[in-house]
Formats: sequence, C-alpha cells, structure tokens
Amino acid sequence: MLAEEMYEFRGYLQERGIIFCYSGYMTEEVLSGIGSAMKKKLELEKTEKSVSRTLFSIFVEQVQNVIRYSAEKITGDNDNNESARELRYGVLTVGEKDGMYFVSCCNLILKSDVERLDASLNHINTLDKDGLKLLYKETLKGDTPEGSKGAGVGFIDIARRAREFKHDFMDIDSDYSYFCLIAYL
Repeated sequence: MLAEEMYEFRGYLQERGIIFCYSGYMTEEVLSGIGSAMKKKLELEKTEKSVSRTLFSIFVEQVQNVIRYSAEKITGDNDNNESARELRYGVLTVGEKDGMYFVSCCNLILKSDVERLDASLNHINTLDKDGLKLLYKETLKGDTPEGSKGAGVGFIDIARRAREFKHDFMDIDSDYSYFCLIAYL
C-alpha cells in the first residue's frame, strides 16, 4: 500500500513537471542542499547558463521568503540569534512544463498580512521592466518596510527575473491564510 501511494504521488508530480519537491521546515542548509542538486541537474541537462542562474536566483528568493516569513514555525530558546531559534515551514516545487521552468513556494501567513501583500504583488505585476527597475531602486533607497527582515525587494527581484508570476491566498481559519507564489521563466 505504501509503495502504491508513493508511486501515485510520484506520478502526480511528474504529470505537473515537478523536478524537485520539498515540504517541511526550511533552513539555509536545506536551501543550499536543494540548490546544489538543482544546479547539478541543470548542468547535466546542459541548460543555458543564463536560464540556470535565473532559476537559481528565483529559487533562493522564494525559499528565503519562507525562511523569514512563514507563520508556521517552531521556536526554541537555546540561542541569542533569532533566526537560529526558529524553523519555519513551507512547500517548495521546482519544475519544467511546456518549455518553461517554474518555482513555487507556499506557506502560512497571518491573515492580517494578506491585504497588504496582495496589494503589493498586484502592483508589482502591473509594472513593465522599466517600472520594476525604478521600483527596485526606490525601494532600496527607502526605509525598510514594516515587518520586513530585508530591504523589501524580494518580490520585485522575482518579477524582474521571471517571465510572469502569479500569487494566491486561501483562508485557513480566523488567524491564518495560505500564501502561494509561482514564478515562470
């Protein structure tokens, strides 16, 4: 029964073109390990270096968003460094379908963040390459956005590199929503 279920799951992933799939707590070490395997696969398939670099950059940005912002986390008190005391949960898929690579990450977020995040992503999605470049520069020069653990340019950077990206939210309960972002290149 287990083999049959897992084989069906494998088929489900293959039908959707998924090359890598990870569901669990994400760390910099997980990012590095999957990144190494992904680079090797692309190298063995003789993928264009520019495509490989772009795919890897989007992958890194997406996983870092989970590591920094997923609301599904476990914490400990054995270290003074906040990021070393937390593990955050998310789902990652990387694949190729119809001649396009894609990277998707999903994780829980606070429901109170949905409106702000949706507005920001919708705005980013309306911009052309020049508009994205300008917004990127303005964001780097500005103050760090409230709640951000970086410069606030991650989604802009994904949009600049990707052919397109889509996002979606699903209400989970009164406190949480499930957030998914997929970027195609």
